[in-house]
Amino acid sequence: MNIPTLTDWKDQITTYLQNRTAHIQDGAHDLGHFERVWKTCEYINEKEGFPADPVVLLVAAYFHDLIALPKNHPQRRESSRLSADKTVELLTYHFKGWPAEKTEAVRHAIHAHSFSAGVAPLTIEAKILQDADRMEAIGAIGLARVFYTAGQLGQQLFDPEDPLAINREPNDQVYALDHFQIKLLKLPSLMNTATGRRMAQKNADYLREFLVRIQEEITGVYND
Repeated sequence: MNIPTLTDWKDQITTYLQNRTAHIQDGAHDLGHFERVWKTCEYINEKEGFPADPVVLLVAAYFHDLIALPKNHPQRRESSRLSADKTVELLTYHFKGWPAEKTEAVRHAIHAHSFSAGVAPLTIEAKILQDADRMEAIGAIGLARVFYTAGQLGQQLFDPEDPLAINREPNDQVYALDHFQIKLLKLPSLMNTATGRRMAQKNADYLREFLVRIQEEITGVYND
């Protein structure tokens, strides 16, 4: 009996997702998102010296947002648990040859990846997945996703009187730009791996530069 390789698992998983996610309208949680998170997982795992099980990391990366409830959904915080439960079901009944001893590691990594779920990552796979997923929220892609999501939710871009929330409490339920303070710029300090922290800090600097530029354009006061 041939033991499936990492490539075999990747082919099976991507084929499964391609056949079942074509209808997904959420561009922030599509197959492209899953693929980018996997590539970042690979990069972090390599830079950290390959401490993680690549098969667990692969499956968790591709299925971590299998169920992604909208940000304004009352059960939003349950998304990662629901995704983890659904993934366990798929691995148990759909993917032949799946090593059952790896299931719990996959389940935990998926459940713990979410910022809103507040579940502590206890394994190296969970820590790397959480870092990789958070890299999607910070930097150029993160910037695009903030305003993409704001458009979906019908939010305003920023408070015209105090766009950077200097003299008010930030509220990212109303203003997209407030999400930088509430979540994005906090992410570097929340990363689990040294590689993740370096990557996040670099991307946070990019976001800070964006804030300077947008403030200039809003106010008409430019620092030449």
